[in-house]
Amino acid sequence: MEIEQISSGDGDDHLAGTCHATEGGDSKEVEDVAAEAAYIVWEDLSVVLPNFGDGPTRRLLDRLNGYAEPGKIKAVMGPSGSGKTTLLDALAGRLPGNVVMTGNILLNGKKKKLNYGGVGYVRQENTLLGTLTVRETIKYSAHLRLPSTMTKEEIDDIAEGTIAEMGLQDCADRSIGNWHLRGISGGEKKRLSIALEILTKPHLLFLDEPTTGLDSASAFFVVQTLRNIAKDGRTIISSIHQPSSEVFALFDDLCLLSGGETVYSGEAKMAVEFFAQAGFPCLIRRNPSDHFLRCINSDFDQIKLPLMGSKQDMGKPLESSTYLPTGEIKAMLIKQYKPSNYAAREKERIKEILAIGTSGSVFARGAYAGFISGFMTFMSIGGFPSFIEELKVFHEERLNRHYGVGVYILSNFLSSFPYLIVMSLSTSSITYYMVKSRAGFSGFVFIFLDLLSCIAAVESCMMTIASLVPNYLMGIIIGACYIVRKNNHLFLTRTLTHSLTFSQSYPMSYLNYAAWALQGAYKNDMIEMRDRSPST
Repeated sequence: MEIEQISSGDGDDHLAGTCHATEGGDSKEVEDVAAEAAYIVWEDLSVVLPNFGDGPTRRLLDRLNGYAEPGKIKAVMGPSGSGKTTLLDALAGRLPGNVVMTGNILLNGKKKKLNYGGVGYVRQENTLLGTLTVRETIKYSAHLRLPSTMTKEEIDDIAEGTIAEMGLQDCADRSIGNWHLRGISGGEKKRLSIALEILTKPHLLFLDEPTTGLDSASAFFVVQTLRNIAKDGRTIISSIHQPSSEVFALFDDLCLLSGGETVYSGEAKMAVEFFAQAGFPCLIRRNPSDHFLRCINSDFDQIKLPLMGSKQDMGKPLESSTYLPTGEIKAMLIKQYKPSNYAAREKERIKEILAIGTSGSVFARGAYAGFISGFMTFMSIGGFPSFIEELKVFHEERLNRHYGVGVYILSNFLSSFPYLIVMSLSTSSITYYMVKSRAGFSGFVFIFLDLLSCIAAVESCMMTIASLVPNYLMGIIIGACYIVRKNNHLFLTRTLTHSLTFSQSYPMSYLNYAAWALQGAYKNDMIEMRDRSPST
């Protein structure tokens, strides 16, 4: 492969590393990468994290040069923090907005955007829906991503072919599993993640440490599968931390990074000779990857001069962060964690106790209205684990440009709305006639719609909170505090004009779904009972 010929083409002003996902995707502005082999070259590639405070500017990547060609697997190795994932994100156009990238990324000799379907990216974490089976996951993804001009039979054939290609036949009808549901193994999950990305037959595939957490046999099977995929003319770039000697032998090319700089870039089988010529021979029975990482993890200044004779430059080691003993770290985490978890809940609980204790009277029908408008909304908190799981999958699929935010919100609402109807209808049917509310079918329909609107509103609020929290435990805590705050008016204790604080009565109560639900229930129940005693 002639690098000069590939990197000399004239391109437009769009870098492959600066493309951004869009909901629709304008296919007229980009060339179809999937229709041709993908030769990718990066020249003087640097990524810098600017100084937004008092700290120094951090250089994540420093003038990297390299290439990857079809039919081969290029491994990116290096110690933790060396820039492996940053390099993949830069090449795939996934860098966050708070970093600055300079340099050129050439795809088939030109600077251009990465087209949808021509590029796949497999992250280190498996973002999968644990309640689906392997076959369901692949088929749903195929129907979502493959062209609408294809028939259902053609799409199903591609899905089944992908299952066979990744060796997932034995677990195709088993649930994937999650934190509470036992499912397939880690190696099978990783192969499933890869299967989802090769459905569109991409010619350029990025993988971020695909063997992390796998045993040696599973890791070998995953990389062997990648090698078979590469034989179809696909370009594969994979970061990997510390492969076994058998796995290392499967790689065609190798890029060694340390401190954001290139230590070696070339054929994987020539790396041992390169280190030997530099004065660091690998012992016969030692794993080559272990030897490389041991060399570049040692005192960097001691091995810099011998390696400077080659075209590859060595970088300075990253300075270690502030060291804290384990006991101090544990104490600090406990100190910071407990108040954030318990203080908010205790504060809201005290407010509710005070509100209940100062109530002058309790109305039986008020209890009914408060129950259906208040406690039923608490059931939405139980959906946080699934919310978080779905949002992780959405985030990954959005980065891969499967669909946008608007499509996800609409589809999520339409798919969940029938269940909200069932919940509201069953609750209204049981409670409405049990308490002998206003006679007539219209009253029942009103209370059903009132409860449905309330539950739909709180479900939307919980989904919003789920998109802002890092995990479902924190989401449950914040969601519970939010619902309690909104439900201060529902426990038969005070009217809107006699709330505990001014902000609860005006103007926030007019934006409170719970307050409107309670007023609707009161009005529906007592519109024909104005002369009835409150005690009845």
